[in-house]
Amino acid sequence: MKEEIKIKAERIKEYLEDHRVKDVEVLDLESMCSFTDCFVIGTVTSVAHLKGVVHQIWDLFNELGITVTNRHKSPSDDGWQLIDCSDIIIHLMSAELRAFYNLEKLWKKTEEL
Repeated sequence: MKEEIKIKAERIKEYLEDHRVKDVEVLDLESMCSFTDCFVIGTVTSVAHLKGVVHQIWDLFNELGITVTNRHKSPSDDGWQLIDCSDIIIHLMSAELRAFYNLEKLWKKTEEL
């Protein structure tokens, strides 16, 4: 993974952890994936928590010069928000959805940073 992307992904991870998102992982997908370099995956505690984190993370994106390629006006109530920043894709999920979809296992050949 390019150093610039790695630094941004680590800053996103720190931000999410500071906002009580649990079990945040950064998966390096550069060698396996044509549409992104990494996933940042974290578990939120509730839909309200998800909405709060998504609402506040835009300041970090502006600070890091990250452009979001998809933007939903408000997070959905299903407990999963995907934020596509092209080189970095962020998955914020409820514990139930994270266990069910198990993205880490799906991309198991990747290296965790």
